[in-house]
Amino acid sequence: MEKLSKTQVKYLRKISHSHKPIFQLGKLGLTDVFIKQVDEAIEKRELIKFNILQNSSETIEEAAAQIAEAIDAYVIQTVGNTAILYRESSKEKFQKISLDVSNIA
Repeated sequence: MEKLSKTQVKYLRKISHSHKPIFQLGKLGLTDVFIKQVDEAIEKRELIKFNILQNSSETIEEAAAQIAEAIDAYVIQTVGNTAILYRESSKEKFQKISLDVSNIA
């Protein structure tokens, strides 16, 4: 997995503002099922946000890093209780964001 440039990360942060968090991590913490759901969602969307609830024993930085490592994704940003993850889709029909990102130098 090649490293993203600062310009690419900045672009991904910019477009993520219009996205809503689609997962919430709660008191059960990081489970295999949660990671699998994030993996399936990021395959179709390429860019996802998730929240961590106050009753979770994880911190947002730890959770984002563990998920990103498990699914081979990038942590774009963590702000407050929200994390943004990005991974290029392996299916061509879902590669909308990654085409834009690859055109940014």
